[in-house]
Amino acid sequence: MRAALFTAVLALPFIAAAHDIPNDVTVQLFVKPDAQRLNLLLRVPLVAMRDVNFPTAGPGYLDLTHIDPLLNDAATVWIANSIDVREDDAPLPRPRIAATRISLPSDRSFGSYETAISHVTGPPLAPGTEIYWNQAMLDIRLEYPIHSDRARFSIHPALARLGQRVVTALRFVPPGNPVRAFEFTGDPGIIRLDPTWHQAAFQFVRLGFFHILDGTDHLLFLFCLVIPVRRLRALIPVVTAFTVAHSITLIASAYNLAPDALWFAPLIETLIAVSIVYMALENIVIASTANKHSLPRWTIAFGFGLVHGFGFSFALRETLQFAGSHLLTSLLSFNVGVELGQLLVLVLMIPLLELLFRFVVAEKLGTIILSALIAHTGWHWMLDRWDRFRQFRFSWPTLTAATLANAVLWVMIAVILGTIVLIGKKLWNGQSPAKQGIPDSG
Repeated sequence: MRAALFTAVLALPFIAAAHDIPNDVTVQLFVKPDAQRLNLLLRVPLVAMRDVNFPTAGPGYLDLTHIDPLLNDAATVWIANSIDVREDDAPLPRPRIAATRISLPSDRSFGSYETAISHVTGPPLAPGTEIYWNQAMLDIRLEYPIHSDRARFSIHPALARLGQRVVTALRFVPPGNPVRAFEFTGDPGIIRLDPTWHQAAFQFVRLGFFHILDGTDHLLFLFCLVIPVRRLRALIPVVTAFTVAHSITLIASAYNLAPDALWFAPLIETLIAVSIVYMALENIVIASTANKHSLPRWTIAFGFGLVHGFGFSFALRETLQFAGSHLLTSLLSFNVGVELGQLLVLVLMIPLLELLFRFVVAEKLGTIILSALIAHTGWHWMLDRWDRFRQFRFSWPTLTAATLANAVLWVMIAVILGTIVLIGKKLWNGQSPAKQGIPDSG
């Protein structure tokens, strides 16, 4: 079959030369289960079909009279072979290419599944249509045999090789339910289009675990908390307070209770750097003066944890689309993963610090040196992020009923959190000096 196609192409008078990898490629993809088959509709720029010599005529117009056999071949090599679809975790066989056609770049039929399926299965462009080969769109309909349209489907669209940067807009159209939209860059791995709660929970526990390990600023803040207090039992409430605090702001952000202005993200990133500098300087002061801070460490971790939670929410913005209908479960699972990652870091960090202070440098001097290095790093981060923040012009939000309701809610949250901190401080100050680890002067 391929040999016949190759011979046919060589016989054509005008051939489009092979082209380079395009910089930006946008793929539109619909997934719809329908009775005993699963329909996939795709729209891909024809320029992404590299190494396929499409016939041209005149100044570079596609020769639509002879192009149809090559469209099926391109759809198979570049699209069908790159998509893995599963029904209830069972892999489906390779799809049947039910339809292919060339479309104009101005065509808007992929605005909905109904208009897209009507367009793809409709009559092709007229043979005399003048369309340049590097501006055309390739529309494809793939059909998979399935057992039930009520099954749980997952898909791995490995389409990243289509371009330097490939953005895929995927819309899942389940029967009797609203359309679920996804948008991702590159190869996202396996996407569960309608995950169960335990599938979503497992995925976000894993995301939280690896996110904290990759988050340098969060790890430095945690390191600052650990340096002066290296007893695991004393650190667990501190780390837990940090987790509870960032859970509050993370969940609030996911439910659109945080500002969505452009300046908010750089402000939070700046405040995260401030938290690192503050904790590092406090460690230096404590080590230099041998005095304990007036506030217990868990209250400081709680306060800065509220800021770090907004930072986590920025990282989760794109990922939350994979939570399905289990948003709260996914958020809580993410925080469980973060807590597990933090505990792993503590288990590794505490023995290393003990060895450092026992065999390399005295604890007081070592605390000052480590904290000074962290403060230096955090200071540069703070200045760089402040410069980015200053580029945005702050404007007060328009006062509406929704804005006022959000403001009242945040005031209530602030009052509740303030009360918790005051009660904690009172309980802490009510402890005996021995329990606080401070020598009794009397």
